Amino acid sequence: MVTGAGCGGGRERGAMAKVWQHPYLNVFKHFKVEEWKRSTKEGDVTTFMDKTLKGTVYRIRGSIPASNYIQLPKTSTQSLGLTGHYLYLLFKPMPGKCFVVHLDVTTEDSQVVRISFSNLFKEFKSTATWLQFPFICGVAKGSMYECTARTSKQDLVGVAPGNVRWTCLMLDLHYILSMYLNRRYSHLKSIKLCSNLLVKNLYTSDLLFEPGIMFSEARQAKLAFHGISPMPREMAFPVPKGENWHDRYDYIRFPSDGSKLPYDSIQKGCSNTAEGVRVLEDPTRHLPRPVTLTKAVRDRVSLIQQITSPKDMSRWSPLITKSIPEVHLATSGPLEEVYSGDQEFSRAEGLQAAGDSTLPLHATTDGGIHVYAHRMGDVAIHAVGISSDETVYTKITGPEVLSSKKASPCRRLLPDPILKLRTIIGFGGCSTKWAVWTKNSSAVVYPCHAIIITMQIETGEQRFFIGHTDKVSALTFNGNSALLASAQMGHLSMVRLWDFQKGKCLSMFKTHVHSVSSLSLSYSGAVLCGIGKDGHGKTMVVVWNTAQVNQGGEVVVLAKAHTDVDIQTLKIAFFDDTRMVSCGRDNVRLWRVRGGALRSCPVNLGEYHSLEFTDLAFEKGHSAEREPEDRTLFVCSRSGHILEIDYKNVTIRNARRLLPSQIQHSHRREKQTFHSGPGIAINSISVSSTFCATASEDGYVRLWPLDFSAVFLEAEHEGPVSSVSISPDSLKVLCTTSTGNLGYLDIQSRGYNTLMRSHTDSVLAFSVDGLRKQMATVSQDNTIRIWDLVSMQQLYDFTACDEMPCTVAFHPAQQIFACGFSSGVVRTFSLAASDLLMEHKQHRGAVTGLTFSPDGNLMFSSCSHGTLALYNCAAQKSHVLRVLGNVVSQDAEHGPNALAISGDGRLLTFVGPSKYTVTVMDAHSLDELLRIDVSILDLDSTNLDSALRICFAPMPVGHLLVSTSSNKVLVLDAKTGRLVREVSRVHKLSCSSLALSEDARYLLTAGDRVVKVWDYQMRFDINFQVYIGHSEPVRQVAFTPDQQHVISIGDAIFLWDFLAVSRAESPKADIHPYVESLVPLRADIFSESDEGEEAGLKGSSREAADGNKDHSALVMEEPVENEETLVVRPKVSQECSRSPSHSGNEPRKETKGPESQHYIRPDSYRHFTPRFKASVLPKSVLYPPAGNEGLKLKAVIGYNGNGRGNMVWNPDTGFFAYTCGCVIVVEDLHSGSQQHWIGHPEEISTLALSHDAQVLASASGQGNGDSRCQIRIWNVQDGTCQKVIFHHETQVQAMAYSHDDRLLVTLGDYSDRTLALWNTHTYDLTSSTHFLEPVHEVAFNPLFDGELACVGRGAVAFWLIEQRGADISLKVHKAAIPDMVGLVELTSVCYSTNYLLYSGTNTGQICVWDTQTNRCFMTWEADEGEIGVLLCCGNRLVSGSNTKRIRLWSVAAVQELRLKGSDARSSSVLLEHEMTLDGTIVGATFDDSLDMGIVGTTAGTLWYINWAESTSIRLISGHKNKVNEVTFSPDESHCATCGEDGSVRVWSLASMELVVQFQVLNQSCQCLAWSPIPISRGGAEGQHVVAGYSDGTIRVFSISRTEMELKMHPHSVALTAIAYSADGEIILSGGKDGLMAVSSPRTGMTIRVLIDHKGSPITVIQCTRKQYHDFGVEGGELWLAASSDRRVSVWVSAWLKDKCELIDWLSFPAPASPEAPSSLPPSLAAFCPWDNGALVYVGFGMQKEILFYSLRQKQVVEKIPLSHFATSLSLSPAAHFLAVGFNERVLRLIDCTTRTEQDFVGHDDSIHLCRFTPSGKRLFTASYNEILVWEITST
Repeated sequence: MVTGAGCGGGRERGAMAKVWQHPYLNVFKHFKVEEWKRSTKEGDVTTFMDKTLKGTVYRIRGSIPASNYIQLPKTSTQSLGLTGHYLYLLFKPMPGKCFVVHLDVTTEDSQVVRISFSNLFKEFKSTATWLQFPFICGVAKGSMYECTARTSKQDLVGVAPGNVRWTCLMLDLHYILSMYLNRRYSHLKSIKLCSNLLVKNLYTSDLLFEPGIMFSEARQAKLAFHGISPMPREMAFPVPKGENWHDRYDYIRFPSDGSKLPYDSIQKGCSNTAEGVRVLEDPTRHLPRPVTLTKAVRDRVSLIQQITSPKDMSRWSPLITKSIPEVHLATSGPLEEVYSGDQEFSRAEGLQAAGDSTLPLHATTDGGIHVYAHRMGDVAIHAVGISSDETVYTKITGPEVLSSKKASPCRRLLPDPILKLRTIIGFGGCSTKWAVWTKNSSAVVYPCHAIIITMQIETGEQRFFIGHTDKVSALTFNGNSALLASAQMGHLSMVRLWDFQKGKCLSMFKTHVHSVSSLSLSYSGAVLCGIGKDGHGKTMVVVWNTAQVNQGGEVVVLAKAHTDVDIQTLKIAFFDDTRMVSCGRDNVRLWRVRGGALRSCPVNLGEYHSLEFTDLAFEKGHSAEREPEDRTLFVCSRSGHILEIDYKNVTIRNARRLLPSQIQHSHRREKQTFHSGPGIAINSISVSSTFCATASEDGYVRLWPLDFSAVFLEAEHEGPVSSVSISPDSLKVLCTTSTGNLGYLDIQSRGYNTLMRSHTDSVLAFSVDGLRKQMATVSQDNTIRIWDLVSMQQLYDFTACDEMPCTVAFHPAQQIFACGFSSGVVRTFSLAASDLLMEHKQHRGAVTGLTFSPDGNLMFSSCSHGTLALYNCAAQKSHVLRVLGNVVSQDAEHGPNALAISGDGRLLTFVGPSKYTVTVMDAHSLDELLRIDVSILDLDSTNLDSALRICFAPMPVGHLLVSTSSNKVLVLDAKTGRLVREVSRVHKLSCSSLALSEDARYLLTAGDRVVKVWDYQMRFDINFQVYIGHSEPVRQVAFTPDQQHVISIGDAIFLWDFLAVSRAESPKADIHPYVESLVPLRADIFSESDEGEEAGLKGSSREAADGNKDHSALVMEEPVENEETLVVRPKVSQECSRSPSHSGNEPRKETKGPESQHYIRPDSYRHFTPRFKASVLPKSVLYPPAGNEGLKLKAVIGYNGNGRGNMVWNPDTGFFAYTCGCVIVVEDLHSGSQQHWIGHPEEISTLALSHDAQVLASASGQGNGDSRCQIRIWNVQDGTCQKVIFHHETQVQAMAYSHDDRLLVTLGDYSDRTLALWNTHTYDLTSSTHFLEPVHEVAFNPLFDGELACVGRGAVAFWLIEQRGADISLKVHKAAIPDMVGLVELTSVCYSTNYLLYSGTNTGQICVWDTQTNRCFMTWEADEGEIGVLLCCGNRLVSGSNTKRIRLWSVAAVQELRLKGSDARSSSVLLEHEMTLDGTIVGATFDDSLDMGIVGTTAGTLWYINWAESTSIRLISGHKNKVNEVTFSPDESHCATCGEDGSVRVWSLASMELVVQFQVLNQSCQCLAWSPIPISRGGAEGQHVVAGYSDGTIRVFSISRTEMELKMHPHSVALTAIAYSADGEIILSGGKDGLMAVSSPRTGMTIRVLIDHKGSPITVIQCTRKQYHDFGVEGGELWLAASSDRRVSVWVSAWLKDKCELIDWLSFPAPASPEAPSSLPPSLAAFCPWDNGALVYVGFGMQKEILFYSLRQKQVVEKIPLSHFATSLSLSPAAHFLAVGFNERVLRLIDCTTRTEQDFVGHDDSIHLCRFTPSGKRLFTASYNEILVWEITST
């Protein structure tokens, strides 16, 4: 019998709490659910006898789950305190119904997280405090539902099926919190089981129970050693003798074991547990991702669903359950997973206060700038930088990672933090009534928007409390100022409790009310009371118990109450924590908490019942003879009344009223008294032991004796006084005003001290006067204010009544500033004279830009109507020099800093005339010098980019910075407009401000509500720091002129200390930032002599740090002066238009070896060799105008089997991509829809996908005049090309991302022999190494991101990447294979996660290496041919070879052999499975368990492989060789293709899936035609395809019967053209010898042979119908034939009458002696569909043109000139469109009506085939073996 503590409110976390719950706890039994004393039930909850379980169960029914439930414990303030690692729920969903289960768990940092699962939920959802998981119900074995589920590998979603089974659900609570929220599990707080379900019981345990296993079986299998125990008898379901547990019941583990099931859903795995013990997955392997369903899961018969939803491992693999690492907050330790740089924590759940340990930082990675932190370091997201004795940021640490390698430090921007918040100018935000004294009366605490500030009243020094994510709405202290409570506004208001002295947030909790308007802490701090509104707008009072918060305890609700009365203020009585008083409109009420309930009684106000009461205060002091509650309560009202209420007797003692002063003679004010008449509204009252203070609407603070006989002191303010507070020492009175002023009245000196003045609305712009240390700000409150930067006090205040100031600028020399207004007026003011100097009215719209030249002689202004004005300011009275209209962008969002001027004053820049262009002008004349179109700088983006903010870099850098709408910052050359570089994803939303330091070392950006400081040169792994604090968007950020501070404005004015070392103090002060560069690296491996290699190095080499004399481990360095040109090419506007090697100003970080020579291809198929192409790239292309494209690429048919590793698939996200020619095809495996990423000029060799599946890298050969290969970096989310980089000279054969995606490695082929390492932040080249011998493959170590391995001839090279500050060094160790293996090439490599590395050889062996000792300890014969593909995961290995075989190996024993150090052979590994495919394996991707994957072969096929089911299914299939013809069925439902590989393939046009394939071996299919359906044989039976082959045969295939019906042999040579007659009764065929045969498909007989074209191959045969007597000849059919000698014959036939008559013979001239007779373009002809008496001809001739020939006029009637000779031709039967393909790889669409021409790219070779579909809606084009399907978009 398990006994223990009850369900009290405490948290049983000690050792005893776990002992009494071991080995398991029966929850229902322990808490005696049947008595309903410690649990509760609601609604339809009954017990009944279940026949299956043969016992009593609880049945919970009802249509509303929230109204029918069982809850443990009884109330929400109690806790179960169950510490078990696992929760077991024995339940059964009710058929046809939905159910919900809620679990409230408490984390170690006292945060309550709700975990819910239900079959109501359609998708997984996650917040910081709630996880919602869909539950997918299982089905009974043998049912119809099970067949469906088995097909799709999943069960049914939605309501439970009719035969749903009893289920044992195991939830790993520790894992769920760690995986999804990065929190540590403490205990289970409560459980709520809601309708509709049957439940037997609940259990918790730290043991992993497995059902269906007997204790004897468990002992025999030694399962206890693996942490698995049989299910206890008390928990087990009954199983009849001879039956299997898993046949009757379902057992579900969540999170799932093995591979992750899709969508973060709870469902039964696919494998049977009885078959073996499943292995729990290591939770550190995957980042938690909120996943959103994008497709209905009900489509369960799809094969592709298996691919996107990997299933559990079905093999017996008893492994030790891996422990879940503990994740701590605010502790030092290694960091594995880090957040993206674009993390602005704007949500309440995501912001962490200084020292706040209540919530972790949750960030959503949006693909932004990648922040990498090494394991040895911490990453800090700065709230603010404040003094060192306070917690200023939150460290985020990750799980401990075991590694044999010493981690190298992460290079980051230093110092860290680089900003420290010094001062905030601002007060209020939500309300100006909250300001409180500290206990010692030396400081005041007040809110400024989302920040709470403590200010020392003597020194003005500020301290900050950061954590709120919205404006602070209420503030209160306890009696001794030790505990501070604050609330923020919002839908569900948040309350924070702070340790005031330490500045630490003790607790944060949701109030569950809207917008808390008032807070009150009891004197002891044990009780907190708050007022807010519920969801229906009713007033709600909540009382919390805060007594345990200092000991880490939870804040619990003591009581709450709804009330219909209005409450303005509520305060807890300082003499009793359970008593409160409130006041509001028409009421004063006394409250008391008793017995868990909050009750109130009203004060009988009598005649004062209709007053609006605003504030209250208790009488201070106490005498021994009086009871504590025997004291007076003062209440004030908006009518001027002050009531004195006897608190004990609840009666009014006295009532007084404050009246306006009576104006007597001499205008003297009389002493204030209380009389009848209109009163002055009193907003606040404060009482001390000797006097009382009131704050009133007339702007006065008045001090009264307690009898209110007369005012003895008063202070007048500029606006209504919001609140008043007497200091604890009764010597000072704190006052706040609605105009944003904060100050105090010193009673002894009778002086008034202003602590803070502030804008009352958003601050729009500022300008700094560096000489006088002054700052000017303009705000939406219509004021201009001048501040002293030293004291931060306001000096001047200008108010504009009817117009809003928009922008402001200080004169650089004189004490003058200019201001632009919303009315378009520009005014200049003199501060010395406090006078208006000039008023300019050149603008009609709001002023958006205003700036002075550096010498102060010129001033510039712009407005929202596009006007630009130039002023002469040499004298104080400025005058206009020039005004230009419509030159500046007419978009107000460019204000208030729409203009920027260069440091030398020569250049002026702005966004305009459109938002897509930036114009640079001569500042003195306003003559335009340069116009830059930023919308075209990114050729790969489908959206037009617009400019937002502009900024000049300091001289002599000569850069112009532009922030754009796509969240980029473009760095442009200010003189030429050339794009120097770009920074992507600078902020989540647009960048609102840019500023550069004077030494051009640091860049400031503002966006959203954060400020970022960047290293301008982008030299580090972490190039920026993020600073939060603003609650509204930051409008402007800038350095102060002395570079010592940074100012940011928005909701308030923030002044930051800038802590970076200035250039003058830097040791490299004489070097300009752009002279500095990274040290190049060089290390040659695979060389014959290491000593000779070392001697030949330029620069120095030193031994490894450990002092080892082994020269194969060297650190290579070179001095800067030996640096050669760098081939890192930035993106330019004319992308790929020139070779980067021609650029003289781009240094190269590469050290090349001997000059390139003709290298011999090594004995390895791993190296990519592009297919030979005679075509050339076009010199000019007629791109269609954006939005008016006549064609849209719809589909690509085929996969390039010539590539290497050119297919990627991510099982978690479902992202699937492969290449076909120069196109990347991204295919949705659910729907089959495709996206096409076009940009590469040549055939793509390989792909690499980042581990987070957000970035794809692709590589192709040289093109567009570039001398180097092109590597493109694509954004997976939107398919845009983010970067194009160049380095390798010949081909890129392999690429890989590091495990943290921080680095990309690219490997050149056997001719290039270079390895390049790229920084994925900026894709700058980090290092480049040249090899003496070919390297075949490269891979990163998944355990250590700084290590990679590459393989070549007889050796593995282990590389170690080390970073020291800005320098990068590489250590390389070459490890040779054992001699017994022989002289082989190591052709493939892959790491395992347990310190193993596998490499394959070209002789079929696999070598196993110990990565800790870098030695090969095992080899085995794995295949008969070269192994080119290796994949490893856990204890499984997949190998693929050129024998067309792919094999699955079990390598579980290899790890034990590594540890034992024994030699091993092939008996140590087990071949589990093998499959033979249709070609050499060139690429493979599998899921994490290697159960299923996709494999690519040289045959151009992508196979889906499922080892468990022993299935291999073609996913993508195309022609391996050249496609010769495309033809279509008359109803356009199908099409057929034929190729050199001898195949005829029939495709469905709707899905573009292969339907049937006819293969003829050893022959090439040259031509193809689809039969028109004859009247005699209608329907599907008449569907035939006729094909002509290279041996002269003709074969007729039946589509419906999928068989060959007829074979004829009318030709002795290869066929070149074939066609059906118009009625389908005749087949016309032409051969290579020019003979044409007329054959009958019915009899197979050749009727006649035509020899008119003899001697020249037939290129085209086309048939069409005609009027019987048309052209004066009898016959219903008109047909033509063209031959390669530029002759076209036109015939009329009547086949039933055996008539065939030649009616026209055309010969087209050609140049006498062509230069290239062997490569002449073909002669092509076709009937014109829109003119039945004309034909169209293209071919080699005197001119490059299309000819229209009239059969009636017997002459050419029209010519269309072409830029090149055509290689293919097709005419649309629907519109007057003509498609032409060229040898220059361009497809041209010509509208013959309008004569408009459009060019389209996408092919990587000559387009030899164009075919419109019969409806004219689609166009098929082919180049070699790739087929592109275009959709006609024009009408």
